[in-house]
Amino acid sequence: MAIELENEAAQSTSALGPLVGLTREDIFGAVAVLLRETASNPARLMRHSQAMGSDMLKIMTGQSDLAPDAKDKRFRDPAWQYNPFMRAGAQYYLAVQKGMANWIDELELDALEKDRARFISTIIIDALAPTNTLAGNPAAQKRVIDSGGMSIIKGLKNAYTDLTKNKGMVSQVDKTPFELGKNIAISKGSVVLRTEMMELVQYAPTTDEVYEIPQLTIPPQINKMYINDLSPDKSVVKWQVDNGIQTFVISWRNPTKEQGHWDMADYVRSCREAMEAVADITGAKKVNVSAGCSGGQTATMLASKMAADKDDLLGTLTLMVCVLHPKQDDIEAGSLISENGLQLARQRAAKQGIISGDSLSRSFAWMRPNDLIWNYVINNYLMGDDPPAFDVLFWNADATNLSASLMGDFLTVFETLAFTKKGEVEMADHKIDLSKITADLFILGGVTDHITPWKATYRSTQLFGSKDVTYVLSQSGHMQAILNPPGNPKAKYFVQEKKGRLPTTADKWLEGATEVAGSWWPFWMEWLQERAGKKTKAPAKLGNAKHKPLDPAPGLYVLEQC
Repeated sequence: MAIELENEAAQSTSALGPLVGLTREDIFGAVAVLLRETASNPARLMRHSQAMGSDMLKIMTGQSDLAPDAKDKRFRDPAWQYNPFMRAGAQYYLAVQKGMANWIDELELDALEKDRARFISTIIIDALAPTNTLAGNPAAQKRVIDSGGMSIIKGLKNAYTDLTKNKGMVSQVDKTPFELGKNIAISKGSVVLRTEMMELVQYAPTTDEVYEIPQLTIPPQINKMYINDLSPDKSVVKWQVDNGIQTFVISWRNPTKEQGHWDMADYVRSCREAMEAVADITGAKKVNVSAGCSGGQTATMLASKMAADKDDLLGTLTLMVCVLHPKQDDIEAGSLISENGLQLARQRAAKQGIISGDSLSRSFAWMRPNDLIWNYVINNYLMGDDPPAFDVLFWNADATNLSASLMGDFLTVFETLAFTKKGEVEMADHKIDLSKITADLFILGGVTDHITPWKATYRSTQLFGSKDVTYVLSQSGHMQAILNPPGNPKAKYFVQEKKGRLPTTADKWLEGATEVAGSWWPFWMEWLQERAGKKTKAPAKLGNAKHKPLDPAPGLYVLEQC
């Protein structure tokens, strides 16, 4: 079960998006619409009640053919099939699930309201699953017998620990085996610049020669930078330095309430300051930039600002699992987001100064409760097992705060579709216009990414003024799409070999795309090396006279907790 938890949770790592603007009023409003429609048509309610009553009668008399989906792992235990009481319990649950779905289908709601109703009802129904309780979980009952009752004691201990040390949220990861700089984030390097907002980490070369144009990575503001250097076998940093790329990564400071005024303009200025330091240390006239998720939005804003200023320091731009042209139906919870909710979210964040990392993680988990809550309730409390010790989940649980001003700017970008406009939206001291960006682009999406769906990431290919745009579709979802190093026999990616302007839609692109076995990392590295200039002798030391080495990688800011 631990492997399943790792895989599922790794597909659901926290990410910044319009969900930061989701408020309880949006959720309560969706529930209110359901109640209003229920009361408005008693005849319809009576009809569905009769249908459900008929299902219940069949279950009681053993004539029901309701059965769980073969892919629903909650009901895989043989007891659900062979024990008549358990089978009936599952069928009662499935009857409620079926009745709710049929009822919502008949409600006289517009498409958006119906999507909201489905999303809320799914959360409610998932919470009612019998497998979430000891009495309704045969696997947990067997564990009690097999362990002589010790699983109950361990489950209660786990629950008490979460209540007292994890703010009541069920733990997704066992953090005890991990220590930054010891067995996670261990690539050699040094902080070569520290400001109030960020640290710039330079990593030591591992080759005799390096490419003259360096690479700067801009991480998301709500996740810590060491996702780029989790372990030697899946470290983007190690892959870059082992292939001769001079590698630098920004490490954002965890903002406190007093720093809640940091906005997009401040972060863009910090990125530009980092680029100048990278150029000064390496002597390069260009700096290639890569970024993922909300870091990609920041990098895009930086590129737009530099284009407006006619600043030519930017080389290439790599955007990973990043949405620049969002649509409300891109994500499952998108239907819940309202204009009023976004405004309320802004006001509350401004009053608090920040949105705490714990709050962001909690909200995100309840948007996918089966994967991020109930799975762990069963594993940790009912089965009495420890959560898995998995490096990606350790990183995901190492949450950071988000400044109120930056959150407001991200919501403005979402509301106004700022990246799709040409000079109509002003932010970071310029009018945003991606058509002025001509840098070569590499854009990555993930096939099963439900946080930044791949078709949404593909829309970015149509926004820039660049003539050279490469889009790659990795097999996995969100962070797993990025952390997909060579060596995985199941790895594959899709790319369109034909050069020139990419098709206008993701579906058209996919028709002409080729499936390639293996990791996309070598393909990206070849693309990057072709745009990294000539090879030169690797520097003997990190930093320079102006930017002297400070603390060893990954620095001090990654150690700050919420």
